[in-house]
Amino acid sequence: MRASRVAIGRPGEGKCEPTANGEHWGTIAAMKDSRQPTVVPDRAGRLLILTALTMTAFAANSILCRLALRTTPIDPASFTLIRLLAGAATLWLIVRVRTGRSLRAGSWLSALSLFAYAAAFSFAYVSLSAGTGALILFGAVQATMIIFGLLRGERFTPMQTAGLLIALGGLVALLLPGATAPHLAGATLMTVAGIAWGAYSLLGRASTRPIETTAGNFLRATAFAALLSAVSLGAFAWDARGALLAVLSGAVASGLGYAIWYTVLPALRATHAATVQLSVPVIAAIGGVLLLGERLSLRLVLCSIAILGGIALVLHARKSG
Repeated sequence: MRASRVAIGRPGEGKCEPTANGEHWGTIAAMKDSRQPTVVPDRAGRLLILTALTMTAFAANSILCRLALRTTPIDPASFTLIRLLAGAATLWLIVRVRTGRSLRAGSWLSALSLFAYAAAFSFAYVSLSAGTGALILFGAVQATMIIFGLLRGERFTPMQTAGLLIALGGLVALLLPGATAPHLAGATLMTVAGIAWGAYSLLGRASTRPIETTAGNFLRATAFAALLSAVSLGAFAWDARGALLAVLSGAVASGLGYAIWYTVLPALRATHAATVQLSVPVIAAIGGVLLLGERLSLRLVLCSIAILGGIALVLHARKSG
């Protein structure tokens, strides 16, 4: 059997082949067909700028969430609800302008997975730094995608196996107890967020209308977020600045970020689309240092190299094999 293609993507749904892939921090290669896209030279600069903006937007979700929960009184449940509402409203507007359709795409099961990701993500960032959280999320989603593929009978080349072991070793090393180890509860919640994100990607892998499907799932997920907020009324804390950061996370970093990504994706080779997203945890870590005053420990740097380098080997081994 041919080696599996593993790629990275943000949550959303695109048409997939039966490989170990998901969406963002999930499948990108599976959204591509066998033909490689051709990019007109004079559009290369625009494509590069839009791709860089998208990666920055994806990383901004970690930074905005950590910033809100660290520097404002807003509680994680309220942040989650506002983020999903803002994302749903933005994506609804984009769908209406582009197609004039209503938000009938998506499913309640996918929306539940999306909500589980968003809620665990918010609660995890009560105690995790931006870079550490993004790296754990990245590793958990990739592990979910890869394990799913292996369970379906896919096989890795020796180079892909080596890359997987390196990446998993880096993730284990990051989570081991020690002076610079991430908070256990936060790390556990972020791992749950990554698994939920992977499940969301797998559930939506057959969609042919990614923006509409993502919009519909965001809208449905707000119902679960509202229920969480109702259950968490005892911990409710309102803050205008925190709410603004949640709106930016939902409307800009999520809604606009997804819309731009699905626009540029057809012009990118599958491997390029996957590889460029290795930059997201790095951007999140740099943003945490510059905007939040977080420190990069040697442990985080070395584990990041192992995790991202291992995933890069998995991505490129099939291409060179």
